[in-house]
Amino acid sequence: MVNDTAPRLSIRPETFLPRPGSGPVEWRIADGLTDYAGAAAWMEARAAAIARREAPECVWLLEHPPLYTAGTSAQVQDLVEPERFPVHRTGRGGQYTYHGPGQRVAYVMLDLSHRRTDLRAYVAALEAWLIATLEAFNVRAERREDRVGVWVRRPDKGEGAEDKIAAIGIRVRRWVSFHGISLNVEPDLSHFSGIVPCGVRGHGVTSLSDLGRTVSLPEVDMALRAAFAPIFGETAASDGD
Repeated sequence: MVNDTAPRLSIRPETFLPRPGSGPVEWRIADGLTDYAGAAAWMEARAAAIARREAPECVWLLEHPPLYTAGTSAQVQDLVEPERFPVHRTGRGGQYTYHGPGQRVAYVMLDLSHRRTDLRAYVAALEAWLIATLEAFNVRAERREDRVGVWVRRPDKGEGAEDKIAAIGIRVRRWVSFHGISLNVEPDLSHFSGIVPCGVRGHGVTSLSDLGRTVSLPEVDMALRAAFAPIFGETAASDGD
């Protein structure tokens, strides 16, 4: 990302709609907690199938048990408590992040060759999706040019204070995206203390619950789906969802 500390308070990025005639994005929701290694294997296989034009694009919503993931830019010193939770090395961009119960993870598998082959714009579109989702719960979230993710100002914590409410980490292979976003709904925020989240010091982490919004995961899922369509296109529930 561009190293520019001036905040961008609002964005209206171009959409990432597919070519005319493309089918809807499959919308999947997993029940319970999903094993990370199994999820990563499924996601990679699905992305490969999309690249071969053998499967439709897909968004997969799930929760993981408590764990840390290390992106390609992860620094050893940012893993503060290496024995606290399992640590999974992953090929996504970014540094360390936490996943756990009460956090909605969305793995986003889109064929960017049928949309736009612009990764910076794709990340901005993911941020816009999260910002629009949070607006449904009267939370004003913002993006920052120098920090990937979505942020909330916290004047109650002091002048200039802000917390991260959602993280983004992507990988693209053959112009198919995978990995994606994580939105803090009601996770145990103390679990983030075992890492320096995304390598960012000087800022905290928050959640919808921490901001006083009592919201269920199904409500968040509905808001995510509603906000997804104007930016990325229509969705269709997978069989059984």
